[in-house]
Amino acid sequence: MKKMIIFEPAMCCPTGVCGPSVDKELLRISTVINNLKNNGVIVERHNLTSNPLIFVQNEEINNMLDKEGIEILPVIMVDGVVVKTKGYPTNEEFCSLLEVAEDYLKAPDKNTSKGYCDPNSGCC
Repeated sequence: MKKMIIFEPAMCCPTGVCGPSVDKELLRISTVINNLKNNGVIVERHNLTSNPLIFVQNEEINNMLDKEGIEILPVIMVDGVVVKTKGYPTNEEFCSLLEVAEDYLKAPDKNTSKGYCDPNSGCC
C-alpha cells in the first residue's frame, strides 16, 4: 500500500481545524485523512508549527523551501516522491495517488465484517 506524507504550512494546531472560523478545505482534508487511516491507508501530516524538524530532516523538502519559500506548501509526497505542491489533493487525486477506491474516503461501515461491529449484533 502507498504511503502519503503531507508537509503543511504553519498552523495553530496539527489539523488547522480550530479557531472561530474553520477553513472548509482543511476540514475536508482532515475528514478524508481520518477516513483513509480508518481504512488502513498510511497518511502522515506535518506542519511547520508542530514538527519543524521533519522539514529540516527531509532533504528534498528542505531544498524546496530554501529555493521557493513557504509558498510551496502544502507539499504532498507519495512513497518519497513529490506529487503535488501549493495545494491539497482533490478527492479524485487522493484515490489516484494512493491507488484506492473512492469508498476509502468514506468512514468505514461499522456494520460490516471488517471487525468494526459488535460480535453480538449479528452483523459479523
